[in-house]
Amino acid sequence: MADKAEETPAPSVEATTAPVVEDTAPTTTEEDKPATEEVKKDEAAPQPAAEEKMDATTTEDKPKEDTDKPVEKKDEGPKLLDLAFAMDCTGSMGSYIHQAQQNIRMIVEEIVAKESADIHLALVEYRDHPPQDSSFVTRVHDFTSSVREMKKWLDGCSASGGGDAPEAVADALHQVLKLNWREDATKICVFISDAPPHGLGVSGDHFANGCPAGLDCMEITNQLGQKGVTLYLVGCEPSINRYKEFFTALAHVTGGQYVPLKQAKLLSKVIVGGAQEEMSLKEMLEEISKEVMEEATTTGILDEDALATRIHSRYTEVGKKTKQLQMNKSALPKASKRAEQLSYCTNMEEVRKEYVTELVTKPEPMADVRPFSKTVGPISMERSKRKSKRKSFTKGDKDEEEEDDDEEYMDAAAAPPLPEGRPKSAVDDENPYEVKDDVDIDYSQVTRMVHKATVRHNLTDIVVRKK
Repeated sequence: MADKAEETPAPSVEATTAPVVEDTAPTTTEEDKPATEEVKKDEAAPQPAAEEKMDATTTEDKPKEDTDKPVEKKDEGPKLLDLAFAMDCTGSMGSYIHQAQQNIRMIVEEIVAKESADIHLALVEYRDHPPQDSSFVTRVHDFTSSVREMKKWLDGCSASGGGDAPEAVADALHQVLKLNWREDATKICVFISDAPPHGLGVSGDHFANGCPAGLDCMEITNQLGQKGVTLYLVGCEPSINRYKEFFTALAHVTGGQYVPLKQAKLLSKVIVGGAQEEMSLKEMLEEISKEVMEEATTTGILDEDALATRIHSRYTEVGKKTKQLQMNKSALPKASKRAEQLSYCTNMEEVRKEYVTELVTKPEPMADVRPFSKTVGPISMERSKRKSKRKSFTKGDKDEEEEDDDEEYMDAAAAPPLPEGRPKSAVDDENPYEVKDDVDIDYSQVTRMVHKATVRHNLTDIVVRKK
């Protein structure tokens, strides 16, 4: 029996192969970062302050307030982006790992070309605790500026094992928190999962009281929000449908978004789109953060909805534009009231009470299920995990990838009906994703930034809660 140490069950728990690059302008080769050389800096020097040498006779011709205007900042070079991936590497995730392996270079080149960004990349792989999985709990590769190094890490990933339905989600979040994020960078973690964490009240959970290492998803996610890390929770549907509100709540804590995804081939669009949107909001986030602090200091309470409405109205009047990741030509579904309520839980014990009550008092109707190629009807997530455990997916296992497709509908019966008014999920449509440039800022974007600023300044205790 392996020890329950947080990341010691397997070799290279926290990889040291990629030294942390602290220099914001690292030296790279053409092969490592092929697009960064195209970034051009504005070398224009600031205008000399000639007004300081004027005598008293000339000041009448120039109003005094002009000399008090802040000096315009010169172009300081490319934007900084720290982009981390946290990936469930259990048996059912082969097609998503394969897509990341194939498209990581394209993802980086597209972001660099469109945003002139200096990108650092990190990877956290996770599976489960023994005895459910004896390979590893987490495997960590800290930030690097080398695309080639990131590609090597991804090529070393494979989908195998998993044990019971829940996985080591809390451990993965903990490792994401410990990464060496740059202070001034836009910080994004793309968290790709198809299974819940331990301790959510899921039937058959061998660690029903939560992570055996004592880690708590809600506590860690709040710490990520305070650090300014934005979570984009990519939910691999339909198996994650039953837990969608929980994962949406995690994303909402950090001001991020839940992204439903059925087709692995769309993963790269989600990653690029999320990065572009968050980078376009960074300047406005700083403004909103100041307003949140001022509101809290002045009134002693925070009505996030009222504040977001005022800010959005002001931005609309001045014609604020931004970029937006869209699904089916509209904004991603905003967090439901239920997910927002869950996001205020401070620990998993509070979440578990809410989820257990919900599962007991609200029986879930059977959903329509597409027939499998070899069987008819739904199969449980745990049974699917056992099936997947006998498989292993690497970048060359194309035949096995096709076999896994037949089991993608493994948990459709567990999916509750969609709330009224909510757009169809990835179970129903292909969900083409695209990034729209120069669009009017959306109210949902403002609400996310307001909540992100609230969490960053640790002000959730004074927020007016929604009923």
